[in-house]
Amino acid sequence: MSAALKIDQFSLMEDGECDARITAAKAILGKRLAILGHHYQRNEVFKHADYTGDSLKLSQLAADSDAEYIVFCGVHFMAEVADILTFGKRSVILPDLAAGCSMADMANLVKVRKCWDEISTLLDPDEHVTPVTYINSAADLKAFCGSHGGIVCTSSNARAVLEWSFARREKVLFFPDQHLGRNTGLKMGLSLEQMVTWDFMKPRGGLSDEQIRNAKIILWKGFCSVHQMFQPAHIDNFRKLNPNGLVISHPENSYEVCQKSDFVGSTEYILRTVRGSQPGTHWLIGTELNLVNRLADEMKPKGVTVQFMSPTVCMCSTMFRTDPQHLAWCLDNLVAGNVVNRIRVPEAIAEPARKALNLMLEVVD
Repeated sequence: MSAALKIDQFSLMEDGECDARITAAKAILGKRLAILGHHYQRNEVFKHADYTGDSLKLSQLAADSDAEYIVFCGVHFMAEVADILTFGKRSVILPDLAAGCSMADMANLVKVRKCWDEISTLLDPDEHVTPVTYINSAADLKAFCGSHGGIVCTSSNARAVLEWSFARREKVLFFPDQHLGRNTGLKMGLSLEQMVTWDFMKPRGGLSDEQIRNAKIILWKGFCSVHQMFQPAHIDNFRKLNPNGLVISHPENSYEVCQKSDFVGSTEYILRTVRGSQPGTHWLIGTELNLVNRLADEMKPKGVTVQFMSPTVCMCSTMFRTDPQHLAWCLDNLVAGNVVNRIRVPEAIAEPARKALNLMLEVVD
């Protein structure tokens, strides 16, 4: 083992040199290494991934992998899930520790505990409320759910998770993304009035006692900044120009956008639906730009047109942080025997978080 290489040695490196170093490091490390690439990653990084997919799929691949080193090209909560599901037996590495998630940051343990305590002044939440956290959240919030009879969900299984939750308790506290919770509740037949929004910046969420007592779902006032860029007017303009066009949106979009869409579903659902469409189909897609651009390139030879919903470029700034320079730095350090940026979730948090994650996998199995 030699002294760890500094990121400063790579920060000004040309992408071409980074590509060469990444390729060489992968050849040296061989099966000891697995690079995971989330769908939202920039192409310069995504092309180096051994496995691609959404966050849960990639974490499950990490758990099934025999690789010693798991380099997760994604954001912090994804690497945490991979570490939890591998029981800390792999070195899970996040190339840039600044790659987080603004939505996940909108709900933290202090705020959620305060919410739980304030609800307890009206009713016993451990008897009446199931806490459900979107997988896009910190490990300690997954642990909170695991410790209070709760569960984790993804955008693809949110309905099954909510059905499971309501079979046990009459209310759900859903965080951190209000839109996924609201759009899923509507699909289940709940009314907007049965779903109230907890504003964590206000005492008691800004809600009256009656609103809390009557609510079926208490939605945390969180959101994805990328998906908030999409507006109903974008869909209206598309339909004027393309009367036969189809609109597909991620459920992190607003209620108004999802109501105007022909299809609503997870990233994997969007990919599967568009890939299965007939030549001549024209799609408007409301989700992250890197994924849409790659899908457009893939479908063009098949005669399918794919269009990004917003006229404004809408990157996820935290996803975009992982660049070839950080990936090359991590891999060159591994070749030199140095593990940098390893993500370690303390077992006191990992154990209840794992409980909530495994419960989700059982529910949707």
